[in-house]
Amino acid sequence: MSNDLKKDRLIDSFLSNLRLEKGLSENTIKAYSNDCYAFSKWLFSKNKYQVLSATEKDIENYLKHFHNSLLSHTSINRKLSSLKHFYYFLSKKKLLKSNPLVNFSGLKNIKALPKSLSISDVNSLIDVPDCSTFIGLRDRTMIELMYATGVRISELINLQYSNIDLHRSLIKVMGKGGKERMIPFGDNALSWLIDYIEYRRKNNLSLNSRDFFISQQGKKITRQAFWHRIKIYLQEAGLSLDVSPHTLRHAFATHLLNNGADLRSVQMLLGHSDLSTTQIYTHIAKQRLSDMVKQHHPRG
Repeated sequence: MSNDLKKDRLIDSFLSNLRLEKGLSENTIKAYSNDCYAFSKWLFSKNKYQVLSATEKDIENYLKHFHNSLLSHTSINRKLSSLKHFYYFLSKKKLLKSNPLVNFSGLKNIKALPKSLSISDVNSLIDVPDCSTFIGLRDRTMIELMYATGVRISELINLQYSNIDLHRSLIKVMGKGGKERMIPFGDNALSWLIDYIEYRRKNNLSLNSRDFFISQQGKKITRQAFWHRIKIYLQEAGLSLDVSPHTLRHAFATHLLNNGADLRSVQMLLGHSDLSTTQIYTHIAKQRLSDMVKQHHPRG
């Protein structure tokens, strides 16, 4: 059997194991396949014709190759994970004298701080929609509510009439992992919610729909459609377009912490299961304070 054929059969056998025994999706299996064949191709370019003959030094050089190409730590770790699973499979099949990846751990991911908007930026964005139209009124209400509650876009677009308590100024959302939480909102958001509801009633806009935020056709607005609208408003407000769909959620958390809210409360409002996820916003708050001192202090 040729080395190429043997190599391909080893990788194909590994992929079949993932598909049948692990029950992984085709997209995940495709990622494993790409990573394993890419490594095999790299070995071949270094005159190593068998994946079974790879050494620790080969793995080290392979990772250096990615560092030199400025690939992100996340991407490198994914490739390393694929190879670890592959060589663990080969070890279980007793095809290796020693596993070359035993001593390799993943690279520490450098988590970028989420981009946020200042309070004045948020105010500029909120003022852009033309509220004399249904679309403008709907968008203004959505932006107001998202900034007032810090909900994810998916949670916002899935809101139904039954999830909103106007008397107590609360909304009920279903977060990640099917976890339900109640979030309070302020008078500004309440005022816009009432205006939006009144507009729908007066104009008979799909009042039989359980979905709260709808398109002009009466269908639930999609995440993509709402984010498209946000980008238009960002442009009209003269703000950076280099933001994520969670920008208003980030602003909500950052502005609460900047104004004295405690971390645990913000964690509960955001629906984070782990406090460390929320703590990233304290870094943004500290950075803002540092920038403010440098900008305004006479000896900054």
